Amino acid sequence: MPEPRNVVIIGAGPAGYTAALYTSRANLAPLQFCGYQPGGQLMTTTDVENYPGFREGIMGPDLMAEMRAQAERFGTEMRDQDVEKVDFSRRPFRVWVEGEEIAAKSVIVATGAKSKTLGIPGESRLMGRGVSTCATCDGAFFKEKVICVVGGGDSAMEEGNFLTRFGSKVYVIHRSESLRASKIMQKRLQDNPKAEFIWNTVVEEAVGEKKLEALKLKNVKTGETRTFPADAFFIAIGHVPTTGFLNGQLTADENGYLVAHDGSKTNVEGVFVCGDCQDHVYRQAVTAAGSGCMAAIDCERWLESRHG
Repeated sequence: MPEPRNVVIIGAGPAGYTAALYTSRANLAPLQFCGYQPGGQLMTTTDVENYPGFREGIMGPDLMAEMRAQAERFGTEMRDQDVEKVDFSRRPFRVWVEGEEIAAKSVIVATGAKSKTLGIPGESRLMGRGVSTCATCDGAFFKEKVICVVGGGDSAMEEGNFLTRFGSKVYVIHRSESLRASKIMQKRLQDNPKAEFIWNTVVEEAVGEKKLEALKLKNVKTGETRTFPADAFFIAIGHVPTTGFLNGQLTADENGYLVAHDGSKTNVEGVFVCGDCQDHVYRQAVTAAGSGCMAAIDCERWLESRHG
């Protein structure tokens, strides 16, 4: 077994790259596993206008490329591989990647979350071109436009209400006649004059060449289909944290989000978490980056106290 690494970082979005930047500048020589698709959810976002420091905005992939290059500049070793499993039951910790076993004194988990999507034709092709999973990120691009939202939970109601600030009309599409959302959230949107509900309906296709032009809708009761013109389509059916590979070794809530205490600490001393794998409330690039900074500082202080 080779000498244990000071820090292994699992994941590469704003949280993981920031953790890498801070730990590498602290001379901890981190090893970061970025996954086969590095960069996280921002890789499917076009214009990012709410990340501080870019007054003209920046493309999501460009922001991730800059963060990655900055962390590499200070000596982070990066591998575009997925971690298959971990063992946090003994020290040093063990991490397995493509059959290789790596030892680590500490681990920072920054694997993020994935937005649930519908899996319909046109959805992935038009993502960032009228199709979005984040109203806070993209709503402002659709001022005085026709916006559709799919979902029936609190997040769909919240996103629908937020989008009425921008759109000329917001249509909420739901597969049944009743919502899962709390009564107060439902009422708030139902009372909004800019919002309208389309009941008993599913979205079958996102239509458009270079950008979204319409949605193909189907009434689940009558079977009738129609083409519904729309400028934007927001999918608000929830997120899934990327935490399955941990196999329950870190405390998580009922939805799989990791539980942090005293900053970024987990139930296993020496393992820290940051980003959207532990944040189901804010889910912004800037909050993820901030939590990556917290995890790196917590990790550095823990290593100093334990290993000197």
